Amino acid sequence: MDLNEIKTFLDSSDPQKRMKGVLELRNQEVETAVPLLKGKMDDPEFLVRSFAAMGLGKKQNAESFAALLEMMKFDRDPNVRAEASNSLSLFGEVAAPHLALMFEQDDHWLVRRSILAALAELDSHEELLQVSLLGILGEDQTVKESAIDCLGILAKTEKKDSALEKLLSLTKDEFWRIRWRVAKALGKFEDIKAENALKELKQDADHRVVGAVLELGL
Repeated sequence: MDLNEIKTFLDSSDPQKRMKGVLELRNQEVETAVPLLKGKMDDPEFLVRSFAAMGLGKKQNAESFAALLEMMKFDRDPNVRAEASNSLSLFGEVAAPHLALMFEQDDHWLVRRSILAALAELDSHEELLQVSLLGILGEDQTVKESAIDCLGILAKTEKKDSALEKLLSLTKDEFWRIRWRVAKALGKFEDIKAENALKELKQDADHRVVGAVLELGL
């Protein structure tokens, strides 16, 4: 599809054609694609905006970075904000502080889980610890569990002591899924305190928590 055809699709009243136009921009140069992708930031269909966010993450320059920041902060749909977070993370560690700040400001579970997953792929241990601790304090159960998993990722980093301290504080949580996740995360630490906590969890009242410890070979 040539550029004129793409522009015709982007201007169509049919959202399916607009989405196709956005997708076709993947074959265009950054300088050509980014302004057209930005033109879809306010599209009435959230899927078109999501596709635009996805495209901006693959066409990287200062303009696309700024556009993704705007979408991540201000789009009305959490699906779009989550996609913008994912795309922003493709810029690497420079995105980490922005993702961490967005985690503080946006408490929607989908956005928060997207940011946790994105930071887990980056070498940004400070930000990953920051959002993990915040996620555990939040109300959404799926975010809490993802945050616990992320603390396990920090086991071989300079943030291991802080991550371990938080995990140890959760070994007696009332919800079995939290203790189950904690057991799995503790298994990544080479530390006597982690070993002792796992020995206690091996005696847990819930067989699923015990099973998680046994899977570690303890």
